[in-house]
Amino acid sequence: MDKISQDLERAAAATAPGSAAFDYLIVGAGFAGSVLAERLANELGKRVLIVDKRPHIGGNAYDRYDDHGVLIHPYGPHIFHTNSEDIFDYLSKFTQWRPYQHRVLASVDGQLVPMPINLDTINKLYGLNLTSFEVEKFFESVAEKKDEIKTSEDVVVNKVGRELYNKFFRGYTRKQWGLDPSELDASVTARVPTRTNRDDRYFADKFQAMPLHGYTRMFEKMLAHPNIKIMVNTDYREIVDVIPFRHMIYTGPVDAFFDLKYGKLPYRSLRFEHVNVPREQFQAVGTVNYPNDYGYTRISEFKHITGQEHASTSVVYEYPCAEGDPYYPVPRPENAELYRKYEAEAENTPNVTFVGRLATYKYYNMDQVVGQALSTFRKLEAAHGVSRRTDAALAAPVAA
Repeated sequence: MDKISQDLERAAAATAPGSAAFDYLIVGAGFAGSVLAERLANELGKRVLIVDKRPHIGGNAYDRYDDHGVLIHPYGPHIFHTNSEDIFDYLSKFTQWRPYQHRVLASVDGQLVPMPINLDTINKLYGLNLTSFEVEKFFESVAEKKDEIKTSEDVVVNKVGRELYNKFFRGYTRKQWGLDPSELDASVTARVPTRTNRDDRYFADKFQAMPLHGYTRMFEKMLAHPNIKIMVNTDYREIVDVIPFRHMIYTGPVDAFFDLKYGKLPYRSLRFEHVNVPREQFQAVGTVNYPNDYGYTRISEFKHITGQEHASTSVVYEYPCAEGDPYYPVPRPENAELYRKYEAEAENTPNVTFVGRLATYKYYNMDQVVGQALSTFRKLEAAHGVSRRTDAALAAPVAA
């Protein structure tokens, strides 16, 4: 008997005696799927089967120890930050935290300067000694004011002018997206602040911390409930007609769910090159951006992020690409219009709930995905009953 057949047998056997179904089939074991699985099992006593086509849980936030014993993030650095006390408290049920404030330098004109642009960035780049008040006047003097902010280019030149735009943003954006900032929605660069003080933290959120023992350990605790069964290395289409269930929660690409009915939604992907370096530290901060040089956009060193002590260090080079796993929805009007067709299909698909980045074609930070999942749980709770038992009134099993 092959591995998938064995997993199918175990999953089928896991249903309660005399029962015909899992209450929920959850497609995807990342943040969205795992939070919903945990809530449905712990709060409502529902039986949940969660499947993922990758060989692990945790989605892109999955972490592991490499061959040298260094804890790495195979899918690039994942830095947790949030302003929501509720979200932080919820995740704190499954992990202790290590305080960590991420810092980024940018390689510009042969120097490493703070990013986002702040007072020290300007003083170091131009050999000046400006005060916070004076640097605000500096930005005003170089800014190209726009009557209407439509594109990512507009956002930046309106704040800091053309020269700083070219030094820090244009090249990075062209590498990351394969498009000029003038072709992208304003939201892409609007996420990056410009500061007049010396604050060199990349994020300014109230809560900034990393899971003390890693993300994977946190996901394992989140899913450690007898009502939750997990199948990895499994495409949900392999089991959807074999294992009965009452409701599906889908966190994968929405266009793939509908067999690319209206065409493929565009994404940017990443190729990761992981390297171990036989010394304790490779660079001064967690991430160094390379907006203008090389084929990669940034290098991240994991020991800064995790706090691990080790004789060697591991880094990752990120190369943006057009093909590969879907990471970033491309924010252009024509893509939003295409997604609206799939959104309408999703809204009219009974017994399936679409949640998460890929299912809603929108880039979310990790905390935002958790927030969306918790909100979705409350809706499912209202729709499917609040008792800690299987609700016999749920819809009949679906074959999606």
